Amino acid sequence: MSSTVNSSNDHDDNHVQDQESITFPLLRRERSPINSSSQVAIVGSYVCPIESLDYEIAENDFFKQDWRTRGKAYIFQYIFMKWSLCFLIGLIVGLIGFFNNLAVENIAGIKFVVTSNMMLASKYGFAFLVFSVSNLVLTLLAAIITAFIAPTATGSGIPEVKAYLNGVDAPGILSFRTMIVKIVGSIFAVSSSLLIGKAGPMVHTGACVASLLGQGGSSKYGLTWKWLRFFKNDRDRRDLVTCGSAAGIAASFRAPVGGLLFALEEMASWWRSALLWRAFFTTAIVAILLRALIDVCLSGKCGLFGKGGLIMYDAYSANISYHLVDLPPVLILGIVGGILGSFYNFLLEKLLRVYNLINEKGVAYKIFLALSISIFTSCLLFGLPWFAKCLPCPSDTSEQCPTIGRSGNYKKFQCPPGHYNDLASLIFNTNDDAIKNLFSSGTDSEFQYSSIIIFFITCFFLSILSYGIVAPAGLFVPVIVTGASYGRFVGMLVGHHTSLNHGLYAVLGAASLLGGSMRMTVSLCVIILELTNNLLLLPLIMLVLLVSKTVADAFNGNIYDLIMKAKGFPYLETHAEPYMRQLTVADVVTGPLQFFHGIEKVGNVVHVLKTTRHNGFPVIDEHPVSEKPVLYGLILRAHLLTLLKKKAFLTTPEPVGVEAFTQFSAVDFAKRGSGNFDNIEDIHLSLEEMELFLDLHPFTNASPYTVVETMSLAKALVLFREVALRHLLVIPKTSGRSPVVGILTRHDFMPVHILGLHPLLVRSRWKRLRVRFPQILRFF
Repeated sequence: MSSTVNSSNDHDDNHVQDQESITFPLLRRERSPINSSSQVAIVGSYVCPIESLDYEIAENDFFKQDWRTRGKAYIFQYIFMKWSLCFLIGLIVGLIGFFNNLAVENIAGIKFVVTSNMMLASKYGFAFLVFSVSNLVLTLLAAIITAFIAPTATGSGIPEVKAYLNGVDAPGILSFRTMIVKIVGSIFAVSSSLLIGKAGPMVHTGACVASLLGQGGSSKYGLTWKWLRFFKNDRDRRDLVTCGSAAGIAASFRAPVGGLLFALEEMASWWRSALLWRAFFTTAIVAILLRALIDVCLSGKCGLFGKGGLIMYDAYSANISYHLVDLPPVLILGIVGGILGSFYNFLLEKLLRVYNLINEKGVAYKIFLALSISIFTSCLLFGLPWFAKCLPCPSDTSEQCPTIGRSGNYKKFQCPPGHYNDLASLIFNTNDDAIKNLFSSGTDSEFQYSSIIIFFITCFFLSILSYGIVAPAGLFVPVIVTGASYGRFVGMLVGHHTSLNHGLYAVLGAASLLGGSMRMTVSLCVIILELTNNLLLLPLIMLVLLVSKTVADAFNGNIYDLIMKAKGFPYLETHAEPYMRQLTVADVVTGPLQFFHGIEKVGNVVHVLKTTRHNGFPVIDEHPVSEKPVLYGLILRAHLLTLLKKKAFLTTPEPVGVEAFTQFSAVDFAKRGSGNFDNIEDIHLSLEEMELFLDLHPFTNASPYTVVETMSLAKALVLFREVALRHLLVIPKTSGRSPVVGILTRHDFMPVHILGLHPLLVRSRWKRLRVRFPQILRFF
């Protein structure tokens, strides 16, 4: 065993002392300039070490021998199981999505019915007590199970899944415990009248289902059927998790094509045609299942679910005509939506930093914060309709007025007979019903200006306040509600100067705020079309999304990227920063580098594994195996642990032949499921065994990706991300030196690390920004 300098690794203990980076990842924009391999991020409510996933196939001699022994039957089993798991993912996620909606509609429905009945009986004090206490209890249940059982279920879950698909392995984010808490906690939290959604948690739930199905069985529960073992690797699990995230959106909005495009545009960092087909098949299963289950509910067998608060609003079945004169207000809608969306992201990012200060003090503070938000929300939602003017019921409405029961456009609240409270019609409903009311056509005279603007301001700020609490919470539906109210208000301002009705402006407003906040175009366009069930809206929605995204991009990033950055996930962007072209890979690799000889003493291997947290080690052949030092390949930490555990030792330092393969099977080197891994501390060897030898050649990836030390950092980043690497070896430009200069890992491409090593780049970068955007920088 030898060592040299100029290396970066995936997990190093040399700079664990950097307590500032461990304790305050959410509070500081920059971490230590030293690239600590002990990279950390906020996972749930805890600071956890972060590692990368092994998407690259290790093509060693053992792998090649195992692959040669596989026949057509094995290939058939592999393909059959992958399609079967996609079917199961669609089936399970569809069922979860339906029963989530069923539970929310019935729990929230009972609460609203009891409150409305007391309001009709003029028992306003009891009505407020029932409303606020039920909200408090539901929030308390969601907060308790999240804080004590699975803090990783906090929030949307989309940033965590997006980071996973980028190659970031955050502890516990796809575990069975997280999935259960995500489902149950989301039901309680959404039913508690907090302005949060269930789409984000459904994406996380779908990813959890896919990951658990792809873990290859479990010896703990006796699931050891050999057909389940095909996907014990990160590459296949990544594909399944991508299908699961697509199924989550499809189950949330009954938008199968939108879910597929969402996974392609926002979630997946790598995509291929085979994955496209499987994801499409998965979302199709979700759509078919939901359609069948909703048909059952139409017969009245689902309690207060009614016609299905699920998902499709069918806002416009009639033809829509619009002309060039209608485009200016639509363009204004997109511009203002982009500004509002970027401001929404800015406020949410700042609030999350404040919430982190509270949450890090302990579980009691987290729960107290959640309960405080619940009480404030209940008081606001119950009190605001009292300021709205009662309106007489329209004579030409097809709906009952005032509405008796849970949902409807005409809530009576405190109004006299024959009148309704338009603000209560929006507030005293589930988010789905509020969206339906705003999207509804033929209701241009239903809402007052004051009610719509109050509802917009309330939704805008309550959705920001509610997101950071210790409970599953999504952003999709709150942004849709907020954008729809803003769009409806613009439609009311335009009035008779346009041929578009107010409900259509609400749809376009929702699209503009979604584009301004989430910065997606294609997937959001299709999701909204599937929500409204009218293809005639396509040109207007495309225009609004393009304008709002373009405007918002001038201010900050999309909301999920900002949350990932705040949590500390080392996410690799698709593009390289301009300053990366000024640097070579040799400028960022740091040391020390640990490597092994092709035949290494067991004691040296154990010592290196115990004293470092590297996950990849170069294997170098020297005399007498080779005339001069030469790079043989790269061996993974997990494979070394397997060799030590199996005690595949040699008494003399001589190469072994094919007989080395007889001691192992492919299962021995397969990667276990989430949270299951070997530790060097669990392997106990005698002093005699420590003096024996290991031949690493058969188990070393002899064809690792390498770059010359003079390659630009930008070019190396493109290779690293496009090929989905974990380690990238840097070799010298000239001979006569060590065959390896260092190893590039994900953390070496992080801006914080690069700018920390080269602080002059920070000054030049800031100087260019001051020249280009002086007004914006002065504002912030």
